[in-house]
Order: sequence, then structure tokens, then C-alpha cells
Amino acid sequence: MAPRAQNGAIRIEEGRQPAAPVPGLTLAESLRQQLEAAIAAGHLEPGSRLDEQEIALRHGVSRTPVREAFRLLAASNLVELRGRQGAVVRTIGAHALIEMFQVMAELEGLCARLAARRVAPGWRSTIEPIHQRLAALVDGQDADAFYDVNQEFHEAIYEASRNAFLADQTRRLRNQVAAYRRRVTRMPNRMGDTIREHEAIMRAILAHDPEAAHKAMRDHVALLGDNLLDFLAAFE
Repeated sequence: MAPRAQNGAIRIEEGRQPAAPVPGLTLAESLRQQLEAAIAAGHLEPGSRLDEQEIALRHGVSRTPVREAFRLLAASNLVELRGRQGAVVRTIGAHALIEMFQVMAELEGLCARLAARRVAPGWRSTIEPIHQRLAALVDGQDADAFYDVNQEFHEAIYEASRNAFLADQTRRLRNQVAAYRRRVTRMPNRMGDTIREHEAIMRAILAHDPEAAHKAMRDHVALLGDNLLDFLAAFE
């Protein structure tokens, strides 16, 4: 279960046992990885303060590796270090966020383009079950569950691109805007639109049509037309 915000600070829920350090990573890097995953999943809201003492206590460590983990997250633009206020999950203004979505759309479009050129013959058996699970969630209107499965869909395309550097850079930017992408998922009719857009992306990739795949993915991720206006309204 993910960390949650209480009284403005991120706290680890009662009863949760700390995950074992990942082999090959320092303690600070392991903590950074866990917090980054929570931010990427959209569980840590922008503007929330990370509770240094709570994280240290729950993981049974001193504050030193926690502070180093915060510095690593700050270097990735996921949190801001505010002196005595500590580490705060980064808040992004509307103008900067639109620019980031534009770049995100091109990166994901390139993933789809390369996937259309390089996709393995058996990829259909990977992507279609994910798409079916996603479609089944539309009627239930569970935006959080839909968002999580949606990330699986995009991850499958990153992997199909067979370009590890591109996939890594795409994930890095995605993690920075994760909470806002989750907000887009909650917009009216967005889940149904996503299913239709994903179908166009899948068709293009499976047809080995790089141009169509790039355009379909770019249009899917970019904030365009009414979606842009609705998104901007959330910042007023």
C-alpha cells in the first residue's frame, strides 16, 4: 500500500513493513526508488510535504539516507527542497505543464513509431489483454484503477520500441507529470476516449505503420482542443 498524505505531510501507513533494499543500490537509492514509484503512480499529490522523520522511523534508518533520497528526487525534478520546510512534491504551473505534455507526446509518439517498425510477432498477445482489462474498467468509472492499467499499456509500447534510452527518458518525464496525467484521466468522457485512441494506436503498430502510430500516440497524449480547455479550467 502506498504512502498517504496526513496533515500535509506524506506518512507511511501503519502496519506497513519497509521493503527490502534492492541489491546493488545504496539505502538512499532504494528509498528514492520507492518514493519515486509512489510519485509516478500519482499517490503523492503535488505540494505534499514528505515527512522525513516518519520515513526514517518506518524504514528503521537514520535521517541521513532519507535526506540523500530527497536530494536524488530533487535532482530528478520530482520534489523541491525548501529549507526548514523540508522536501515537497513538486508542483508544476499550467504553462510549464502544457509544454511538458507536448514533449511527452513526441517522446511517446516516437516510442510508438519505433514499435511499429520493430514489434515482435507475438506482441499482440501482450497488448490485447491489457487493452481488454482497461476497457472493462470504463463502466465502473474507477479512474485510479484505469490509470494504473493505462500505464501498463504505455509501458508495453515503450518496451516494444526496443530503445532502452528512449524508454528511460520517457518514463522520467512521465514520472514528473504523473499526478497531472491522473487528473486528466478523471476528466468527463476521458476513459472512453482513451479506449478508442488506444485502439487506433494498436492498429497502427500491428499494421507496421510508423507514421500512423506516431500520430495516433501523439494526439492521444497531447492536450488538444476541448481537453486543453478543460484541463486549464482545473487550475483556475
